[in-house]
Amino acid sequence: MERKLIAIDLDGTTLNNQALITPLTEQILKQAQKNGHVVSIATGRPFRMSRQFYQQLALNSAMVNFNGSLVHKPFQHWDKEKEHFINREIAFELVKHKEELGIEFVAAENRRSFFVSQLEGIDPSFFGSTQITNDHLLQRLQNNPTSLLIKTKPETLQNVAATLHERYLEVDTKTWGGPHNMLEMTPKGVDKATGLAIIANDLGIKRENIIAFGDEYNDVEMLEYAGHGVAMLNGSDKAKKVANDITTLTNDQDGLAHYLQKYLKL
Repeated sequence: MERKLIAIDLDGTTLNNQALITPLTEQILKQAQKNGHVVSIATGRPFRMSRQFYQQLALNSAMVNFNGSLVHKPFQHWDKEKEHFINREIAFELVKHKEELGIEFVAAENRRSFFVSQLEGIDPSFFGSTQITNDHLLQRLQNNPTSLLIKTKPETLQNVAATLHERYLEVDTKTWGGPHNMLEMTPKGVDKATGLAIIANDLGIKRENIIAFGDEYNDVEMLEYAGHGVAMLNGSDKAKKVANDITTLTNDQDGLAHYLQKYLKL
């Protein structure tokens, strides 16, 4: 079998409902690597919130963070590294008009830090931190961020997304799906697929030899781009619609591991 590039989303895909990689999933992904395949994480999370999984799987491959806005090889120099940024003035404008827009809070992130529009009502663990201090206030943001997160109410999510899409043409605004009522802004035309293409080209792996696993709206482009896109049984309708196949088990049942074991004959 030709060498495959296996792109794995984290939340709702590789991780179970307790946000963990189970021993079985770890075993299968490590076996795939031993058999000569490349496993690459492609996530909306920043690296600080995905580092533990990268290390658990003993990866040394390039990975995608912030839904494609950061493509890098952690802990080593890589001349193909790519990072995209958003004008920080957009973050300040969103805070200024957040009542009018129906926004609860705005967060700006880059690979090492995060900034939030307020301290009240923010769960630090959401940002992979134990506490949020005045140093994290958005007004202290001095550089252009890699990603913007916008928290809304359930009933205003789609309206806010539509408004931001029309108002800020230089960025893409997407829903996360799930229970968080979050929107994410990334530079226009940047997504997991564009990041995955950089990795595949560097490895010399053809598109037809890319297997991608995902479950949500931010995985759609990656599932379409991959030669074999696999949506999780627990995934969104949109992800399932564009995928080549769907797992028979959910993320909480090691669906990715069982599918990959059979597909690669591990």
